[in-house]
Amino acid sequence: MIEIMDTTLRDGEQTSSVSFSTQEKMSIAHLLLVDLGVNRVEVASARVSEGEFNTVKKIANWAASAGHIDKIEILGFIDKGASLNWIKDTGCKTINLLTKGSYKHVTEQLRKTPEQHLDDIKYEVELAREMGITVNVYLEDWSNGIIHSEDYVYFMMDGMKDLPIKRFMLPDTLGILNPHSAWRCSRRMINRYPDLHFDFHAHNDYDLGVANTMVAAEVGVKGVHVTMNGLGERAGNASLASVIAVFHDQLKLKTTVKEEAINKVSRIVESYSGQIISANQPIIGGNVFTQCAGIHADGDNKNNLYYNDLFPERFGRIREYALGKLSGKSNIRKNIEALGIELDEADMQKVTNRVIELGDKKEIITQGDLPYIISDVLKNNEKEKRIKILSFAFVLTKGLRPTATVKVSIDGQEYEWTAPGDGQYHAFSKALYKIYTRLGKPTPTLTNYAVYIPPGGRTDALVQTVITWEFNGKTFKTRGLDADQTEAAVKATEKMLNIIDEM
Repeated sequence: MIEIMDTTLRDGEQTSSVSFSTQEKMSIAHLLLVDLGVNRVEVASARVSEGEFNTVKKIANWAASAGHIDKIEILGFIDKGASLNWIKDTGCKTINLLTKGSYKHVTEQLRKTPEQHLDDIKYEVELAREMGITVNVYLEDWSNGIIHSEDYVYFMMDGMKDLPIKRFMLPDTLGILNPHSAWRCSRRMINRYPDLHFDFHAHNDYDLGVANTMVAAEVGVKGVHVTMNGLGERAGNASLASVIAVFHDQLKLKTTVKEEAINKVSRIVESYSGQIISANQPIIGGNVFTQCAGIHADGDNKNNLYYNDLFPERFGRIREYALGKLSGKSNIRKNIEALGIELDEADMQKVTNRVIELGDKKEIITQGDLPYIISDVLKNNEKEKRIKILSFAFVLTKGLRPTATVKVSIDGQEYEWTAPGDGQYHAFSKALYKIYTRLGKPTPTLTNYAVYIPPGGRTDALVQTVITWEFNGKTFKTRGLDADQTEAAVKATEKMLNIIDEM
């Protein structure tokens, strides 16, 4: 069993523009420990502000009452006990003490010798022991340290290994490692200090955070640090969702994390942080369990040929089949079956052709759009239309009324007219009715005009326009479906013209 420490509330909050409120921090801590089941949570840095102190105190009060206080950790500093007192006053019991893991950092930032720095650490650790506070140690910039000043790292570790320190945490602070160097560097530490507990803390500057975390676990670190949705400064930290999937599937490592809760917690953190999850981010992205190509849907029908071990149900999600110009009948059939609708092959081909036609406009088509598409295709295209609207164009000029030009074919004869109106559709109607007036043909009265966005659809996907007409004492409705609202209304109008032509 490998430990999972989540640092969304501390390192993740260092993401540019991210700042969680007290209630949000309380909610995330509860979600991480109870719903998700991580082993530890780093919730803050000591001595940041009075507001942070009050927030951490509330988290500690809840954690103590729920039996989780030993899982709450605070980043603290070598400051002659100031961080320790801050942590004690909040009610927390664990400090993650920030120390220097590279010779460059200790000499150039602290301007101290390694011996002086080690003495300062020993003082803090002894003080923590007297106060009953558990100590974990961060070796900041360890990755640079083990590569460029290995003797310094070993000097520090030799001086700390017998102190009352529970965990030694190895940060790739600047995200410089790759899987090869992460493997070598982690292995050196474990071989030299086999009895110590090491954590690995990755940053994602080269997009290798998850890969580096994987190899560190493979060589024997006992804990890893992650954040929800990969939050963190610069390029972020290793994403919890990806790390858990890799551990469970690739390394066959056990964790306490409940996979089925990952998506729910990710979405809540997305809302609180304001950082939108990329649609193609593994495990939690909006598109990662969506098959787009029809050949993939066909393969799924044939013994799941395009499945891997990442079943969406594991993570509280479902597999979806995108609709668009790449859709084949298998893709569309999957969506139609999910709606409980049955179509024969001929009707399926008509629906497929309509989806592809809409997809060519690069619009998003959802499963919720399908009943509208089916209705539009199968109920309204049964016979050849005698009256066709061939083209229309609008001129919009600030300060002037819109103008529409319409070309219509009636029994093969083409007619064209231009007219102004109070809006685009009104101008279109006036131009069309001018043609009918010239031909001595009657026109109906429009009594209602309604626009509907299908459930799950978007305004840039499909719009259904429903127009109610009155003609010769009869009232009827026609519908038009398109990605553009005006074009949907034009289609509904064309259907109306063919209906009244037969009345």
